[in-house]
Amino acid sequence: MTVVFLSSMLLHVHLLAEKPEMQEQALNTWEEFTDKLEVLYQDHAKKRRVPNASISSLLFRGHGDSTWKLKTTLERARPAQLSLIEYAGIFYKIQPKLETLAGMKWETPTFEDYAAWAKTLKSVPPVDEWRAVPYLAYLRHHGFPSPLLDWTKSPYVAAFFAFRQLVEGATHASIWTYLESANSGKDATTGQPEIRGIGSRIAAHKRHFMQQSEYTVCTVNRDDDVFYAKHQDVFDRNNDEQDLLWKFNIPVSERAKVLTHLSRMNINAFSLFGSDDSLLEEMATTEFVLAQ
Repeated sequence: MTVVFLSSMLLHVHLLAEKPEMQEQALNTWEEFTDKLEVLYQDHAKKRRVPNASISSLLFRGHGDSTWKLKTTLERARPAQLSLIEYAGIFYKIQPKLETLAGMKWETPTFEDYAAWAKTLKSVPPVDEWRAVPYLAYLRHHGFPSPLLDWTKSPYVAAFFAFRQLVEGATHASIWTYLESANSGKDATTGQPEIRGIGSRIAAHKRHFMQQSEYTVCTVNRDDDVFYAKHQDVFDRNNDEQDLLWKFNIPVSERAKVLTHLSRMNINAFSLFGSDDSLLEEMATTEFVLAQ
């Protein structure tokens, strides 16, 4: 895996202006991460002040093991690529049962309308044209295999997910940082996978807002059909103006310190999930991790 990465000295000057080094960065402490985060935000704000610049927001994602790849849950469940229509056939099939048992109702187009829309696509559609997003976001938040890769606008929420649980054998947790557009919008190449961000302004499950969620989806046009594709195939192209990625690895030995810091900010399992199970998880963390 190739990851776009920068040293702290180069980060302030070259984050968006030039092609950065390709490497992960192993940090020694939580404080090193927060220092680099501050520089990252400063540089991002500086670039956004440039006239006519189209700089997207920084997004973050936490992994409990630094060896884990950036994969959607659909990639893990079904390695073979599914078309948008094939996946729609699955989520429409479960919708009546889910709505009945969960007591929810989603405004979704009919399968026929969805399939007709998908057939017209030649690339990833604009965000406001993406169909059935609230329903797809609900499925993602509740563990159903999804083509959405979930991110958060908060690096601290991402840190919680990175350190929430100890992963057997892991020495480092990771916080990923993603920048979709680093210059003047995004370019597409016919027949190549493309990533498109789906923002936060959608009606979705309450966890979507509690976790400051945003999503990305990756698709590729092939044989006059659109298929879900691997995000990693886009990142591996190392484009210096779009789809930039940074990976910060932090020792898992910093877990208690990180969770204490986040607890003071009211970032914990209960504040991010709001369920009975998450309340007990938050209490267990307080008594068995933070109290030591």
